[in-house]
Amino acid sequence: MKHTSLGEWLLYGAICAYLLLIYLLPSQAWLGFTINALIVTILSVAWNLLGGFGGQMSFGHAALFGTGAYVTAILQVKLGVNPWLAAGLAVVAATLVAGFIGALSFRYGLRGSYFALVTLAFAEVLRILASSFAFTGGGQGILVPYKAGLANFQFADRITTYTLVLVMVAVAMLITVAVQRSRFGAYLIAIRENEEAAKALGIDTFRTKVLAMMLSGAIGGAAGVAYLQTYLFIDAPIAYGSTMSIEALLGPIIGGAGTIWGPVVGTLSLHLLGEGAKHLVSGAPGLNLVLYGVLLLVILRYLPDGIVGFARGIGRTGQAAAVSVKEAQ
Repeated sequence: MKHTSLGEWLLYGAICAYLLLIYLLPSQAWLGFTINALIVTILSVAWNLLGGFGGQMSFGHAALFGTGAYVTAILQVKLGVNPWLAAGLAVVAATLVAGFIGALSFRYGLRGSYFALVTLAFAEVLRILASSFAFTGGGQGILVPYKAGLANFQFADRITTYTLVLVMVAVAMLITVAVQRSRFGAYLIAIRENEEAAKALGIDTFRTKVLAMMLSGAIGGAAGVAYLQTYLFIDAPIAYGSTMSIEALLGPIIGGAGTIWGPVVGTLSLHLLGEGAKHLVSGAPGLNLVLYGVLLLVILRYLPDGIVGFARGIGRTGQAAAVSVKEAQ
């Protein structure tokens, strides 16, 4: 079992301090910003289970996020289903969609760029479908009526929404920890490292990858539910757009794919960077996307293990140096 280095403790402590500081800040702007970042973090955790631990690079996790959001909205607004029940059914729907995509892709042995393109195609197809039918709100999307109250899964107090989303992030991370420490997690990592060798060892790679896809779908669907219940609106470009898929994969890659804290560190860092860029150069729309690209190139070139890997290395280097000095004395 890997020990947490000093550098990691400092990094995680800084993240936790920021998240706790939100309770003390009077700024509603920072509160809203952090809620949005945490919702994307949930989706990043979902991507990390599949892409970070399983090595299956998805470019279409918006398909899972959007399904969770749209199913919740349709059940509530169009069919009058209780919001909590609608949320649960939406997570199930996203899980089934993920299972279908995974079964179809992995049955034909798709991996790498081929699998990535298939997931991207599914997200695009769902975006077009959601934009085309009146039942899904067409181009106008679906607006959920505001009815604050626990029974309606809506909260007048923004800090309550923040707490709920924060708890959802924590639960998603705990699921990742459970996967990492399980035999299923060991199978996933074996497939990531060498799928042919995993097959030779008797691992059912098809079943393992489909289950990972479904678990990722459940968490991704929960992110969509959180988005809808926070903003009470969803449309096709938001739900199934490429921006959501890109943010879902950038967070874990920059933070540290295949780690527990990577999606949290990476996603919050990206959003803080983007927010800073908007304030510094307000007259240059899209600059945050340029910075995302530059940061990704720098991370891939100089920090292949992400920010978490870098922090881990700093801590271990310091510990090794301390041991060397002690031995020299």
